[in-house]
Amino acid sequence: MSEPGADRFADVTGAVLLGGESTRMGQDKAHLDAGGVAAATRIARLLDGFCAEVLLVGGTPPADAPGRVVVDPDGPPSALRGLLGALAAARTEKVLVLATDYLAVTPEFLLGVLAFPEADVVVPRNEKHRHPLCALYRREPARAAAASALAEGKLALGSLLDALEPSWLEGAHLSRLDASGTALANVNTPEELAALREAWARTEGSAA
Repeated sequence: MSEPGADRFADVTGAVLLGGESTRMGQDKAHLDAGGVAAATRIARLLDGFCAEVLLVGGTPPADAPGRVVVDPDGPPSALRGLLGALAAARTEKVLVLATDYLAVTPEFLLGVLAFPEADVVVPRNEKHRHPLCALYRREPARAAAASALAEGKLALGSLLDALEPSWLEGAHLSRLDASGTALANVNTPEELAALREAWARTEGSAA
C-alpha cells in the first residue's frame, strides 16, 4: 500500500471488521457482491482513500481487499473482540472502525466523522441506534477500555461506550452529512442487500 499522501490522514488507521456469524444473511457478508466487488473490498477501498493504513480484522478477507490482515484476539466471539483487535494492531493515534454491514456509507460521511470534535470516540447516533461500529476511536483509551471489558465478559458495545467519553454525531450535524438518512443503514438480510443494489442501480441510471 502506498505511503500516506496529502489526501490521507497520517494519524488515522481504517479498520474493516470482517467477523460475525451472518446468520440472517445466510453467508459471509465480507464476500457479498456489493456493486461488482466483495463487500469487504468495497469498504477497504473506501478507507484506503484517506487513511494512513487499512486493517482487515477477523474472518477471511477477499483477496483483492487492500490492507493488513489482523487476527482476532483470544476471547468469546463478539464485535468487541474484533474492535479490540483493530485497536491493538493500529499504529496511529486514531482508528476509524467500519463493519462490513455499512455498505451505504459514503466518503463524505466518514470525512464528516473525522472532522467532528475529538473525544475518546466519535459515534453517530440517530433516532434508532448508536453506531459504535461506524465510529472514530482514540486508540489508547479505547484499547484499554475494550481489553478490560473483554476480560470481564462485558461484550456489549454499549458498555464500552459507557466507559469512554463519547462525542455524539447526531441531530442537525448528522442530517447535514446524511440528508437521505441512508448512510447508517445496516445490511443484514438478503432483502436489505437487494434494496441497496436497487438504489445503486437507480443512482447509476440517473447519472448516465
